[in-house]
Amino acid sequence: MTTTSPPVRDTRERTLALSSRLFAYRPWLFGFNLLMWSLIHASPALLTLAVSRLFQALERAEGLKTAGQSLDPAIAAAWVAVGWFAFVRTSRIGVFYGGFRAWIELWYTLDAVVRRNLMSYLLTAPRSRRLPDTPAEAVSRFRDDVDDVAGYTEVWVDGAGFVLYSVVAITLMARVDPLITLLVCAPLLLMVAFVQRLSPTIRTYRRRMREATARVTDFIGETFGAVSAVKLAAREDAMVARLEALGETRRHAALRDVLLTELIRGVNTNMVNLAVGLVLLLGANKVRGGALDVADFVLFIGLLPRLTGSMGFFGDAIARHRRTGVSYDRMTRLLQDAPDTRIVEHHDVFLSGEPAAPPAAPPALPLEELRVQHLTATHASGLGVQDATFTVRRGEFVVVTGRIGSGKTTLLRALLGLVPAQSGSVQWNGQAVDDPATFLVPPRSAYTAQLPGLFSDTLRENVLSGQDEHRLGRAVRLAVLEPDLAQLPQGLETPVGARGVKLSGGQVQRTAVARMLARDADLLVFDDVSSALDARTEAQLWDGLFTETDATCLVVSHRRAALSRADRILLMQHGRIVDEGTLEDLLERSEEMRALWAEEVA
Repeated sequence: MTTTSPPVRDTRERTLALSSRLFAYRPWLFGFNLLMWSLIHASPALLTLAVSRLFQALERAEGLKTAGQSLDPAIAAAWVAVGWFAFVRTSRIGVFYGGFRAWIELWYTLDAVVRRNLMSYLLTAPRSRRLPDTPAEAVSRFRDDVDDVAGYTEVWVDGAGFVLYSVVAITLMARVDPLITLLVCAPLLLMVAFVQRLSPTIRTYRRRMREATARVTDFIGETFGAVSAVKLAAREDAMVARLEALGETRRHAALRDVLLTELIRGVNTNMVNLAVGLVLLLGANKVRGGALDVADFVLFIGLLPRLTGSMGFFGDAIARHRRTGVSYDRMTRLLQDAPDTRIVEHHDVFLSGEPAAPPAAPPALPLEELRVQHLTATHASGLGVQDATFTVRRGEFVVVTGRIGSGKTTLLRALLGLVPAQSGSVQWNGQAVDDPATFLVPPRSAYTAQLPGLFSDTLRENVLSGQDEHRLGRAVRLAVLEPDLAQLPQGLETPVGARGVKLSGGQVQRTAVARMLARDADLLVFDDVSSALDARTEAQLWDGLFTETDATCLVVSHRRAALSRADRILLMQHGRIVDEGTLEDLLERSEEMRALWAEEVA
C-alpha cells in the first residue's frame, strides 16, 4: 500500500494532543501521580519555611532575652517549627514510596499501550502493506521511540511538582525581596529562548541518531542470517569493515545528539549559577546592611538550590518535548496510513489478570469457487502481473507455471492481498472480497511462501503457532517431516535457530507446510514450496494431500510431480496468463510449455 504522509500540523500541538490522549488512558493513575509528585517536589519548600521559622524564633528569643522578657513564646514557636519539619520530613518518605510505585505502574502501562497499538495495526490493518523501512528500523521504533513517548510522561508528572514548588518558592521570596527573586527567574526565560532557537537542530540530531542506530541493527541482523554465505565467499573482513563504518556513523550521530543535550544543560547550569552568585552577593550585602534579616536570608538560601534546579528541569523539558515529537513522527511513518490517534488509542493491555477468550473464528464459508478477474499488480519497476483472469473450483489442483520473472509469485501475493493491486477483483463463491488480506486467512485460506519465515523457537512452536496440538501429528505426517524428526537431536523440541538456520532448505519448507496444515483451510496456496525437495519427498507430499484431504490447491511450481497431477495449468509469460489447460493440452499446442517441460525433464 502506498505510504501516506501524516497530516501537516504544528509539531508542538500534535505532540501535546497525542500525549494528552495517552495520559487519559488511566486518568486516575495519571492524576494520582500528579498529586503524589507535586507533594514530593513541593515539600522541600515547606521544610525550608520551617527552618526559616526556627531561625526567626531564635532571633526573637535573642531579642526577648536582651529585653529581659520571658522566652516561653519564642521557645514554643521554635518547637512548633521543629515539629513541623519532622512531620513533613517523615511524611515525605511515605509519599515518595507511594509516588514511586504509582510512577512505575504508569510508565509500564503507557509503554504497553503504545507497543500494543503499534503491533496491532501492523498485524490487523486492512489491505496489503509493507514496512516503510527495514525490520531493524521497526524494532528501533518499538524500543527507543516508545520509551521516549512513555518517558515523556515524566515531564508532566515532575513538571507539575516543580511548577507548584516554583510558585510557592517565588511567592515566599518575592514577599522578602522582589529584585533578588527576579534575578533568580531570569535564567528560565533565557533558557526558553535558547532551546526554542535550537529546536530544529534538536529534532534533526535525534532523528539522525535513531536512523544510524537502526542501520547498525539491520546490518547485524542481516549478517547473522547470511553467515554461511559470508564464509563461503571469504568476505569476513569486508563485513567487519562495513560494520565498523556503520558504527562510526552511528557514533558521530549519537555524539552530536548527546553533545547538544549537554550543551543545553551546560548553558542552563551556567546561567543558573550566575544568578545564584548574584543572589548570594546581593543577599549578603543586604544582611550586612540590615535590610534583610537572617531568617529571610536562610529562606532564600534554602529555596534557591531547588528553584534553580527546577528551572534547569524546565529547559530540559522543552528539549525532551522536541525529541518526543520526533518519536511520534517515526511511529506514524511505521504505521503508514493509520490516523495519528491510532498510536495512543485506548485498549486493554492486561498487565494484570487474564484477557477474555478470543473472538470466534469467522463464519465458515466453504469454498465452491474462487474467481479472479482482470487482476493487475505491478511493481515500481513495471514488472508484476497484468489482467489475470482465472477460476479455481473446489477440489481442484491448479498449478501456475512459467519462467523466472513471469509474475507467478506476484499473482499469488496479489490474490491474497499481500501486495497492492491496481485493479481487478476477487470473488469467493460469487461474493466480492473487498479486502483479501483479511478475508483469505484460515479457515478460508492458508499460504506458504517460497522463502518461508520461521521463528527462533522450537520446531513444535513453529508448526503450532499457538494452536492446540490435536492436528500436530497429522500436519507433521502430511508435510513429510516424520523422517527428519528421527534425525533431529530433540525431535519436535529442536530449536530451529534464527529464521530456521539450523534446518536444511527442505526442512524449512516442509515445516512451513506443516504450519499451514495445522489449521484447516479450504484453499491451500503453495508458492514453489517443493523447490528444495527431492522428487521422492515431493511425490509423498502431494500423495498425502490427495489421499487424506479434499483440499483445494493453488500451486506455483515448475516441477514434474506437480504439473503431472494438475487438473489445470495456468501458463504465464511476461506477467500475463497466456494459456490454460491440462498438461496434455498445453504440451500439444504451446511451444513455451514444451520448452519448460523439456527443461524440467533435462
